[in-house]
Amino acid sequence: MIRNVTGLTTLVKRELVRFLVVSSQTILPPLISTTLFLLIFGLSVGRNIDFTQHAVRYLEFIVPGLVTMSLISSAYENTSSSLFISRWHNHIQEVLLSPLSYFEMVLGLLAGGVARGIIVALGVFAVSLLFTPVDIMHPLLLLYFMLSISVIFSAAGLIAALWADNFGMLSLWNVYVITPAVFLGGVFHPVEMMPESLRFLAQFNPMHYLVSGVRYACLGIEESAVGVSIFLSLALALLTFSFTVHLFRIGYKLRT
Repeated sequence: MIRNVTGLTTLVKRELVRFLVVSSQTILPPLISTTLFLLIFGLSVGRNIDFTQHAVRYLEFIVPGLVTMSLISSAYENTSSSLFISRWHNHIQEVLLSPLSYFEMVLGLLAGGVARGIIVALGVFAVSLLFTPVDIMHPLLLLYFMLSISVIFSAAGLIAALWADNFGMLSLWNVYVITPAVFLGGVFHPVEMMPESLRFLAQFNPMHYLVSGVRYACLGIEESAVGVSIFLSLALALLTFSFTVHLFRIGYKLRT
């Protein structure tokens, strides 16, 4: 399906350079936030939590959640800002007029979000090693989840950038949907610690299965069936990617 390798490579390079040249704004802040989370929740609050049901310390338990949270936010923010600014300044027309298929356009724009998400996630994991050793139980499965999750939220960022008409609208999904769902998905707590009346929310929260999948790959802790996490992440990646290609094909808010 990839015919214009040169054009696709050029678009990918542009998206990579775009966030790498401002790494102090795109890569460093999540690492600082992770350090603060580990200091406050892991070392301070975690010492006072009786956390023995999973045979790991609380500090170890939250590391996969922090990796997932950073992966999601970085992938989403990269593509949403990139495409929205391209629309705002109208230089998205250069991409639309290029000899690239819609599949190749989306793939090229997606590459920056995937790369930034994975780089930040690896950086977060490296920072966590300064606080506690974490053995990766299933490295290939972890790679699968990192790729699929970064694709999901990179595509979601593109969809949000097409939908938004201003910078305020661009942040709505992240503030009111993604961030609450991620926090309620078990980043800082196992589902068993939630009140029984609220536990059912986790069953309908896709973020819970994504966080659970990464946690299983890292620690071997299976909060929910890992098969469900694998299937759901793949299904969401294919769905969001296909829908984004469809929006480009019909020119949704792209052709003026």
